[in-house]
Amino acid sequence: MQHVLIIDDNPDVGKALGVLLKLHGVPSTSVLTPQAGLDALRGNGDVALVIQDMNFSVDTTSGDEGAALFRSLRAERPNIPIILLTAWTQLESAVSLIKAGAADYMAKPWDDHKLMASVSNLLELQGLRQRDALREQDRLARRTELASAADLCGLVYQSDRMHELASLAVKIAPTEVPVLITGANGAGKEKVANIIQRNSQRRHEPFVCVNVGALPADLMEAELFGAEPGAYTGSQKLRKGRFESADGGTLFLDELGNLSMEGQAKLLRVLQTGEFERLGSSQTQKVNVRIISATNADLKQAVREGRFREDLLYRLNVIELQVPELSIRRDDIPLLAQHFLGEDVELSPEILGSLQAYHWPGNIRELENACKRAAILSEPGKLQWQDFALDVAVAAEGESVPSIEPSKAMIEQALTINQGVIARAARQLGLSRQALYRRMEQYGIEN
Repeated sequence: MQHVLIIDDNPDVGKALGVLLKLHGVPSTSVLTPQAGLDALRGNGDVALVIQDMNFSVDTTSGDEGAALFRSLRAERPNIPIILLTAWTQLESAVSLIKAGAADYMAKPWDDHKLMASVSNLLELQGLRQRDALREQDRLARRTELASAADLCGLVYQSDRMHELASLAVKIAPTEVPVLITGANGAGKEKVANIIQRNSQRRHEPFVCVNVGALPADLMEAELFGAEPGAYTGSQKLRKGRFESADGGTLFLDELGNLSMEGQAKLLRVLQTGEFERLGSSQTQKVNVRIISATNADLKQAVREGRFREDLLYRLNVIELQVPELSIRRDDIPLLAQHFLGEDVELSPEILGSLQAYHWPGNIRELENACKRAAILSEPGKLQWQDFALDVAVAAEGESVPSIEPSKAMIEQALTINQGVIARAARQLGLSRQALYRRMEQYGIEN
């Protein structure tokens, strides 16, 4: 259970705070000296919040002892939230510690309601962080287990969506059923196809990829099924098709929605019987090929419009894997950007925030190109947002990111709504605690 540690040289203060916390169902421990406080923090893993005094020696009012204790506590546990108890003479010291990462400060004598509001909010935030940490540990364990059990072809991801997709791709890989991979251009459909192939029973057999969308309509059938000499203008020798080349292995058909109706009919026959004829030939060829297809088109809509055969769709769509757009899995962006830039390049929080705000219409392909461009254009050790040559004002929905500086009224309203708790007010305003304190000082706002 979350525990509060009170460090104050006045026993009456520790007792009063302990009673207040107990009335609100929060267990606490009170100690009188900085060293006892450090020992208590080390010895109790349930301590989730510290309330500390700023002075511990008689007739000392500088706040230096409190500052030293604060630094020692943070060195021992960097993420522990600390509320400072101050007299007005140490207010300046307390504010400087807030800028250094303290969670909040309260003047003596404190307001019980305001103090408990701060304690409750900080314990809630700590609980959320702890749950997030446990979830992340679980995610990491699941990702590590999958990566050790399967060949993920260098797939870089962090998000649950991509983990589910990768897990499903590995699960269906040993089967022989056709797979349809759908998703926007640049989202990573070919990578998913590679994962299926590399974990299938055919992983040592040919893996032939063909971009149907890039083939001229008059050459598409010859490319897929082959052609006899003279079968079309300019054809002077036997042309072996992709199906023959993939015999015994896997054929990946990208942008399948562009296949002609005649080509669709031949593809349907291959799926049903494994048989086809080269263009210009009446001799039947027989192959054993697994089909993995991909498209960015809505094939169901194409069926309704008569541009795609419904029976072929049913044959191809035994299992459908949907690759989410990058804008849907923003958790993957920092990891992908670091991967494309290299481990030696440091990404600032500001750049990472801008990368995650951008809507990425070109998905991973666009991110990779932007990172390569930034690596070339940036000065050594001075990566800047403009090096990516992206529109900084484009948000996740493709709209402009509002660059509104919070006004005095907005800050006062946020503080009122959040009962004076700086951490919550800052989060509501989209600021760091330090940035909020600077603006409060600028506007002369007292909390």
